[in-house]
Amino acid sequence: MGAARHLALLPGLTAEAVTWPVPFADGVPVLLSHRGNRVVMLASGDPFWFGAGAVIARHLEPGEWRALPAPSTMSLAAAVLGWPLERTRCFGLHAAPLARLRPHLFSGQRLLATLRDGDAVGELAAWLTAEGFGETTLHVMEALGGPRERVRGVQAERYALQDVQHPVCVGLEVAGHGAVLPLASGRPDTLFDNDGQITKRPVRALTLSALAPCPGEHLWDIGGGSGSIGIEWLLAHPTCAATAVEINPERAARIAENAARLGVERLQVVTGAAPDALAGLDAPDAVFIGGGISEEMLQSVWAAMPKGARLVANAVTLEAEVLLANWQAAKGGDLMRIELAQANALGRKRGWKAAYPIVQWSVQR
Repeated sequence: MGAARHLALLPGLTAEAVTWPVPFADGVPVLLSHRGNRVVMLASGDPFWFGAGAVIARHLEPGEWRALPAPSTMSLAAAVLGWPLERTRCFGLHAAPLARLRPHLFSGQRLLATLRDGDAVGELAAWLTAEGFGETTLHVMEALGGPRERVRGVQAERYALQDVQHPVCVGLEVAGHGAVLPLASGRPDTLFDNDGQITKRPVRALTLSALAPCPGEHLWDIGGGSGSIGIEWLLAHPTCAATAVEINPERAARIAENAARLGVERLQVVTGAAPDALAGLDAPDAVFIGGGISEEMLQSVWAAMPKGARLVANAVTLEAEVLLANWQAAKGGDLMRIELAQANALGRKRGWKAAYPIVQWSVQR
C-alpha cells in the first residue's frame, strides 16, 4: 500500500498494489483489513519524524510491525541548507494551519516545514507577508533526495513561483517587522480581539503566575471572554491543554478565532453556561474563574476538581469579594487585592486613573 506517487516509482510488481486513499485516515481501515498477510506500507523518509508511523503504530500490536526508516525530509533539507537540525524548529503542516508557526516568528529564527502541495507554498508566503514578515527568505525544496530535486530561494513578499511540485519542504529564514509574541505571561492586550471582556495584561500576568502552568496540564477557563487566559496557558508549553467555557456564542467564536490566529488552535471552546457546561470535560489540573462567580459555581467546580488541582478566581463586585473571602476562610489558600492605576490626561496635565480593584483567591485542593 502507498500513495500513487510512491507506487509509480516501483518496478513491475507481482504483488497486489493498493493505492492509499485521500484523506489519509481513510486508508487505515483498508490497511488493517489485510491483517494476517504480509503487507508493505510505503511512506516518505522517516515515518516517525512528522510521518505516518505514529498514526499506524497506534492501531497495531507490538511485534506486529517493523519500520525501515530512510533519511527524513528534515534531514535532507538540513543537509541541503547547511542548517544544524538540533537548533532548527521543524513543523509538519500537511494538514495543520500555517498559524502554528506564529509563536516562532522573530527575526533570525530558522524553521523547516513540510507542506500539503505546491499551492501551499504560495499561501505560506502570503500569510507571512500579512503578518509583517514578508522579508522572510523561503528556501523552496522539491522532491529532496530524488532525481527531481530542486531548490529555489525567494523572499515571501516577492513570491511568484507557479510550478512548485509535491512533495515540498520549505526552509524559512525569518525576517521582518511583524509583532513578535513575548515569552512572558501578560502578552499585549492588542493581540486578542475582544469586545471589552478581557482580563487586562497586568492582571492576566498575575493570574497566569498563580495558575502556574506546567507541561502536560489541563486548564478550565470559565468565563472565557476573549480567551486570553486559556491562550496564554497553551503558549506556555506545547503539551498543555485548555478548555474555555463561554456562555456568549459570539465571544465563544471570537475565542476560537484568537486561538487559531495565535497558533494554539488546540484550545477547546465550549459554548454554554457553567457549571452545566463543565459536565463531561476532562478533569482539570487548574481552573480559572474570571466571571459569573457564585456559590453554586464554586461548589460545582470544587467538587469536580481532583486532589492537587489549583483554583484561581478573580472578583470585581463586592458580592463576589465576600464570597471569595468566605471560601478562603473555609478552604485556605491566598487572598490578594489588586489595585492598579494608569496615568491619564487631566486637563493640560496628568493624573492617576484607578481601575476597579480585583480580589484574587488562589488555592490548591
